[in-house]
This record gives sequence, structure tokens and C-alpha cells, in this order.
Amino acid sequence: MRQLDVEMMHPRVQIIKVISRIYRDGMTTTSGGNISILDDNGDIWVTPSAVDKGSLREDDIICVKKDGTIEGKHKPSSEFPFHKAIYEVRPDIKAVIHAHPPALVSFSIVREIPDTNIIPQAKEVCGKIGYAPYGLPGSQELGVSIAKQFDGSDVMAVIMENHGTVLGGADLMDAYTRFETLEFCAHTIINAKAIGEPALLSNEQIQQFEDQIPHDVARNSEVSYPSEERAIRQEIVDIVRRASDQGLMISSYGTVSVRWKDNDFLITPSHVARWDIVPDDIVQIKGGKAEEGKTPSRALALHQKIYELNPHINSIILTQPPHLMAYGTTGVKFDVRTIPESWIFLQDVPCLDFGAHFYGNDSIPNLLSESVPSVLIANDSFVVTGDKLLQTFDRLEVAEFSAKSLVMAAPLGKLVPINDEQVENLRKKFLS
Repeated sequence: MRQLDVEMMHPRVQIIKVISRIYRDGMTTTSGGNISILDDNGDIWVTPSAVDKGSLREDDIICVKKDGTIEGKHKPSSEFPFHKAIYEVRPDIKAVIHAHPPALVSFSIVREIPDTNIIPQAKEVCGKIGYAPYGLPGSQELGVSIAKQFDGSDVMAVIMENHGTVLGGADLMDAYTRFETLEFCAHTIINAKAIGEPALLSNEQIQQFEDQIPHDVARNSEVSYPSEERAIRQEIVDIVRRASDQGLMISSYGTVSVRWKDNDFLITPSHVARWDIVPDDIVQIKGGKAEEGKTPSRALALHQKIYELNPHINSIILTQPPHLMAYGTTGVKFDVRTIPESWIFLQDVPCLDFGAHFYGNDSIPNLLSESVPSVLIANDSFVVTGDKLLQTFDRLEVAEFSAKSLVMAAPLGKLVPINDEQVENLRKKFLS
């Protein structure tokens, strides 16, 4: 299985694919940010200086040869010195991303490092984070300062004072996943502080999360692909890519499943970039066994139990929308009584303690019902269900839009939800 198959891509193609994604997601500007790859020959491929990041083409990428000669029609990025300095001190790093994503820039301005214990997978993905004092952009001194953080350590990301962030990876997708996850953590913490105080997971809780995930999945070698099953695969792919494009799912996290027949279902895989997923990546679960040769989502057991205990549920989405996670990390009640549509679609959204989703805990499958279609899991995720996948996705959108409105309203004054009488009138008209 692939986390974007960069092995078969030329460095130019890799860089264009990732920088385009970073720009589209608003994590860099037209002139800001740069990416490089160190290839097997010791040559460094890097984005050019002063060329629009929103319209870069493959032939814009520069190659700085091992002997220092430059091939390409532009100048290398002005930040090239620190890319080169990182590669010189860390042979394990083969790709570097530097950008100015808004949330991480906010942390750099206040001289802080975001705590990745805000969600369980981030600590492992992001690794140890360093901090580099301010330096003149493009200067040799800045390169030395940044390289010093990487040198002789296992640091894979550095917050640059009043500047942004720089991250390394074993390949470009590894660096991008780290970059995206760290920005997500920073964004979640900032959103959480708008409504309360974020609570962090202990290292012990994160380890408990990792330890409880079943790794031995039963396999089914006899797999058939009838037309209706293939249609579901495409539907899942379309929704996953849509969720990724709308910021409702980051590339390394998010699970979608659809019941196929009886308790058999289709589910997204592990270790595939969500914005690059294709129908063949989707994993068939039949008779409790996974399609051979594929690795299903680590949330497989939870989805399976939800289908077994809830015949009315035919689709599930589990993800980490940034504004909903503000409520999932503070303990502040997510009150969906913001506008009529929100309450009609979601009714009340309970928030369960971290651990409610662990293997063998049936709290979530037992709680979900037609009147409780979704739940928040503290410091972990939002789980939403429905009959059709489009209905489930609609509920996800409504929930995140509602959470975003509440977070944005918090600095304006006291929040005034729809009152009990108005809710009861909605119940009578739309849910009776």
C-alpha cells in the first residue's frame, strides 16, 4: 500500500504535487515557502526563487548538482542554504519543507511550540520539535541556526522564530504528513483557546491508544467485485477527496466506510494519502475478514461493531475537523442549537471520554441511534453516521460549520442558542 507513491515519481513531479497542495490548502503564499529533495546522486531539487507558487510547473524546478552547478531556468530558492545545511548534518533526511502556515506562524510569533499531545497520532507523526532563534531570511547564519537544531538529534521539525516552520522527512510525503499534522495541532490548540482551555493527553494515554489497536486482521482470499460494490468504492473515493479538499480530513487521518450487504462493508485503508486515494485502495470487509493484500483503517473494529449493533446505520465517517476538535479537546459542550438546520441534522452531540473508542469498548456503538447520529471522542475524533453516505457527509459538514460559527462567535459576546421551546417546535415539525 502507498502513502502517495513518491518512489516512482521524478523529484520535479513530487515537488509540484506537494507544493500545489500546500498552496491550495492556504498553508503558504504566492511568494512564500520552499521544498527540496535530495536524490540518490547527491543532487538537490528545489523550488525556484520569486516564482508564483500557485502556478509552478515541472520545468520551473531547479537542480543544484552535487558539485554546486545549477541546472534550470530560475535561481534556487533564497532559503536554499538552510536546506543544504540540514542535508549535510542529517543523512537520514531526504526531503525538506519550509512554509509559513498561519497557525504555526502564530506560535512562532509568541515564541512557543505546539504540544502534539493534543491528539493521539500526532506525537509519533511529528516527532521531536526544535526551535530556532530569528535569523535574516536566506542568510548563512539562519542556515547554521536551523541545522544546529537538526544536528546530532532526532528532531524532524523546527519552529523558526517570527518566521514559520521547517520540516524534514525520509521522503517528501513523510515530510508533508509531518508538516500538515503539526499545522493541524497548532490550529486545533488556537481554536480550543477561543472557547476554553485545551486538555492534553498524557504519554501513557497515547501509549494505551497504540497498544489497544488490533494488528492481526483476518484475511479473505476469495474476493469478488460485483458492479454495486465497485460503485460504492467510487462513492467513498469521491467523498474522501471532497472531505480532504474542504479541510474536513487531513491526508494521514480519516476513515470512511459504507455497508455493502448484511454486515459486510467497504472501508478506507491505512497509509494512503486521503487526497490521492483511488477505488482500488478501498478495502472490502466480508464475513469479518479483510480483503487480502490490503491494510484497512485502524478504526476497523469500531466500524464493524457499529454496523453489527445498528441496522439503521449504513455509512460512517470518522475524522478530525479543526473546529469540532476545539470542543473535543476542551470539554466545552458543543451545543448545536445555533441555527435550525444544525439541530435538525444533529440533535445533541455527546462528547465521550478518550478511550471510549478503544477495542472492546462498545460505548459508542451502544450510544448511537437515530436520535444520536454522531459523537465526539475527547482528544481523538468526530464520529458521524447515516443511512446514505451523502447524508453522513452532509451531517459532517453541518457539524463543522456549526462548530466554526461557535468558535468565531466566542470573542463577540455571550452565545445565545435556540431556546427549548424553539427546539421542541423543530422536533414536532421535522422529526415527528
